[in-house]
Amino acid sequence: MADAPPPPPGGRPPLVERMQGFGETIFAEMSALAVRTGAVNLGQGFPDTDGPSLIAEAAVDAIRAGHNQYPPGVGIPSLRAAIADHQRRFYGIELDADTEVLVTAGATEAIAAALLALCDRGDEVVTFEPYYDSYAACIALAGAERRVVTLRPPSYGFDPQDLDAAITPRTRLILLNTPHNPTGKVFSRDELDHVARLAVEHDLLVVTDEVYEHLVFDGEHVPIATLPGMAERTLTISSAGKTFSFTGWKIGWISGPAALVAAVRTVKQFLTDVNGAPFQPAVASGLALGDGYFTDFTADMRAKRDLLCDGLGAAGFEVFVPQGTYFATVDVRSVGADDGRTFCLELPERCGVVAVPNVVFYDDVDAGRTLVRFAFCKRTEVLEEAIHRLAALGT
Repeated sequence: MADAPPPPPGGRPPLVERMQGFGETIFAEMSALAVRTGAVNLGQGFPDTDGPSLIAEAAVDAIRAGHNQYPPGVGIPSLRAAIADHQRRFYGIELDADTEVLVTAGATEAIAAALLALCDRGDEVVTFEPYYDSYAACIALAGAERRVVTLRPPSYGFDPQDLDAAITPRTRLILLNTPHNPTGKVFSRDELDHVARLAVEHDLLVVTDEVYEHLVFDGEHVPIATLPGMAERTLTISSAGKTFSFTGWKIGWISGPAALVAAVRTVKQFLTDVNGAPFQPAVASGLALGDGYFTDFTADMRAKRDLLCDGLGAAGFEVFVPQGTYFATVDVRSVGADDGRTFCLELPERCGVVAVPNVVFYDDVDAGRTLVRFAFCKRTEVLEEAIHRLAALGT
């Protein structure tokens, strides 16, 4: 028998207590499973084609023009101006590009920097479950405590009384995500009005993750910053990865009141400091694309949503058709399973498809136990092959 490894130096586990339980992400685990089994990967949410060639060529031009050294810590002026123009163009939001916009290493860094900047140990952050996994990790990194309000299928609505009860004297901010990953829910204006009323009443901050803002198929994307009393207390996050299908570039941004953006910038400079020098002008060119790009992008993804959801339904799944994003959730009880994680681990061997168990996005394990997420941001032929393979579940 091999000798046990020696204990780590320092007399305690290497990983700090507040990060215990945060191991390898489910996305890494399931993508590795896809590679190992040769399965169609509908787990991790990244496209399998690049975005507009115009944007890619702009990045190549920037590299050749020598834009390869550290950019300004807040982001290059043309990108910050493009972000401000985008917010005005689509939502009527007026921003000072010099003081109210900060470029980040994707939305993930924006979320981390915001929570680290705004939360002290013992503060509470209210968010909705299921939640994107980095939310829980970033709340823990900040030393804050997580309080969740459950979104329940089929509509993924929430009980307003549950949200009211989640607010305590220790609540610092509400962390919102709309359009919502993993459910595909688009929060209605009435729901956002309720969130806004509580934020104003209790003098709370709101950090809102809106990376899927241009992927709304049913309903309307309403930035909560546009509601009464919210502009002065809201930080809005988005990114180029989801809108332009260049997820590996990791160009995101956060915008809002100058004092809040300055607080986030103080933390951000000690995380990545800067990133993506040649990609920043390329993303600026993307944000300036005409309305046709954005409508065509949404229409293409809507068609893929319908294709996959119809295929999942034909395979026997109960499907909760998403209003937005590029994820569709099913309940595996409809195909005779009772545990989503086990189902996902077995699915590659059963029919050569990888999905993600939603239970990892819940504090309430029972609420998420039977739910599984499929991504449809793939080429049509890939989705068709996955649908063909999933049909074997009914045989």
